[in-house]
Amino acid sequence: MQINRLVSLLAAVIATGLLVVAPARAADAPSGDAAWDAGVARFIEGHLAANPVTAVYAGRHDFDGRLPDLSEAALRRDVARIEAERARILAVDVSQLSESRQRERAYLLAALDADLFWKKEADWPRRNPAFYLGLLDPEIYLSKPYASLESRMRAYIAYAREIPRAASQIRGNLRTPMPAPWIEYGINAFSGFAQFYGNDVAAVFADVKDPALQSQLAAANAAAAKAMQELADWLIAERKHATQDYALGPQLFARMVAATEQVDVPLARLQQIGQADMDRNLASLKKVCDGYAPGKTLRECADKANAMKPEGGAVAGARRQLPELQAFVAAKGIVTIPGPEQALVEAAPPYNAQNFAYINTAGPYESKDVPSVYYIAPPDPRWTPEEQAQYVGGEGTLLSTSVHEVWPGHFLHFLHVNRNPSKVAQLFQSYAYTEGWAHYAEEMMKDEGLRAGSAEWEIGQLLSALRRNARYLSAIGLHTQGMTVAQSEQLFRDALADPGNARQQALRGTYDPAYLNYTLGKLMILQLRKDWMAANPQASLRDFHDAFLSYSGPVPLVRKLMLGNDSPPL
Repeated sequence: MQINRLVSLLAAVIATGLLVVAPARAADAPSGDAAWDAGVARFIEGHLAANPVTAVYAGRHDFDGRLPDLSEAALRRDVARIEAERARILAVDVSQLSESRQRERAYLLAALDADLFWKKEADWPRRNPAFYLGLLDPEIYLSKPYASLESRMRAYIAYAREIPRAASQIRGNLRTPMPAPWIEYGINAFSGFAQFYGNDVAAVFADVKDPALQSQLAAANAAAAKAMQELADWLIAERKHATQDYALGPQLFARMVAATEQVDVPLARLQQIGQADMDRNLASLKKVCDGYAPGKTLRECADKANAMKPEGGAVAGARRQLPELQAFVAAKGIVTIPGPEQALVEAAPPYNAQNFAYINTAGPYESKDVPSVYYIAPPDPRWTPEEQAQYVGGEGTLLSTSVHEVWPGHFLHFLHVNRNPSKVAQLFQSYAYTEGWAHYAEEMMKDEGLRAGSAEWEIGQLLSALRRNARYLSAIGLHTQGMTVAQSEQLFRDALADPGNARQQALRGTYDPAYLNYTLGKLMILQLRKDWMAANPQASLRDFHDAFLSYSGPVPLVRKLMLGNDSPPL
């Protein structure tokens, strides 16, 4: 799922934030809730104006074509704005708020704490090229039919005209020398954008028969491609100065988990928890393989299952799987499907192929007929033919991915999110909540009997879980224990990942230390389910899932709201 951040200069100056709520002094004074709601409305408008790319992906197309000011001065004002908003929210008199507004306050504080960690404590805008990639993604203008093709073409042209300025500011922000894995990621991403602007965008808008617009498009694409390639070339020149200084360090890593996910667990214990889940999944895989491929190693067993490729390729296979998954969710009553929306399946564009699959969901401000798109990336053409063949997993592995991305993973989650009565809950989600839910869904669907008796599916689900286990342990190792990228890659290989995925995922761990949140979120949800069901013995699994999806924010916060206590989330 794409997460888009950052702030514009104008909005940083004019954003007004939340009112401090005082007790009513007269019968005609606004209630605490009324004052809170007015303040939230102003806060959201300021937030969207400050983050125009986020606004567009949320469905606010009055922000189409805009990119934020990324200058050094704007970055400093951005942090000051967030700190001021946080102080205003903390000053609100909680006793004057209803339960639902108190919940919104907790969601907002959690979101601002996470934002401040990345922008101030980790200093990602000045250190990490990955910080900017979601910002530059033009996918919504190209593939989502939220408006006519001509209208989206005009929005795209405005966006593309902003790219040279943004590229110059990104280069000015990023400090060198830079870690080698981050340099390679930036080179691949920025050169991928350049190729995409130069080679692929024009075909999307070819049916617009307006010579003037087509001329504007060609000029904007040429300038954008040039700017992105120059950014990539700058990073290529930085290779000779590259370092291996990608680690956050133990203190900042622990702070990351606490500030962004409200998990305060010693790192040694956190590692033990992740290792135990990997051991559990390896034991389950051995049990399945003993029957499926007796006498074979786990690698040979996985290879046998992955040899069962989806007919017609991964995109065609996923398109066949989605109706099956939706029907299973409905027939088993696993979770409420709140509307008729469907997800499309497409091949990922080359600039965003660093992961096998992801989904761009329709935002809360979009009309209900705007589709979400589940993207599947082809293998890197630079890999060997054998590595490319191995990269596309078997039918069972693809089924696990489709569960994760669509039914009942991210897509169904955001059907619930977009219907939440709170705009705060719609707009602010935590990494471990969203990815934890989607990863939890894979194991839960297997346990509920999806394709019961299919060893290929069970093996696919376990291979997916083991890859997330390797992310969890790699994040801790890379950032707190001196693990090298080569050692992380071997960890993924030991977790039965193919060579291409192992290479990708080891590099990802250097610039995305929070990718432990897939397994971390899953484990917290499993514990919450156990405890909530024990406290509500008459409830069904569907009751738990519907209740969980009605909340937002970090899982420990959701746990407190659902159980009414501060019990440990792990």
